[in-house]
Amino acid sequence: MANARVKWAGGTTFIGMDSTNHSVVMSSPKEGIGMKPSELLLVALAACSSYDVVTILEKKKFSLKKLEVEVNSEQEAEAPWTFTRIRLKYALTADGLTQTEAEKAIALSEGKYCSVAATLKGKAEIEWECVIEP
Repeated sequence: MANARVKWAGGTTFIGMDSTNHSVVMSSPKEGIGMKPSELLLVALAACSSYDVVTILEKKKFSLKKLEVEVNSEQEAEAPWTFTRIRLKYALTADGLTQTEAEKAIALSEGKYCSVAATLKGKAEIEWECVIEP
């Protein structure tokens, strides 16, 4: 079971803490102190999937040198501004890593292991692409 809590820090700034007391600062763009909560959701998706991809590739004995995920999204124009489409672009570097192996790892994450992706799929279309860099 996952647990978290959020403390108000004044204005529109909040401190989010996970079950191990690690924290993240969130705020409105106007305050400019922390991440926007809605964009933190996109970061959570990319991080959750990245964790899976790293784990899967390590089990396959690939020595990962780089993994970056760029996330772009579309939202409804009216409140509550629901995400309707999320696109992730994975850039990976590892000796001997093929496009096929990278895509298998990403597909396993997105389709089976990533709890954030599984949660969002009911509302948002999630697409991804993969680029192997030298």
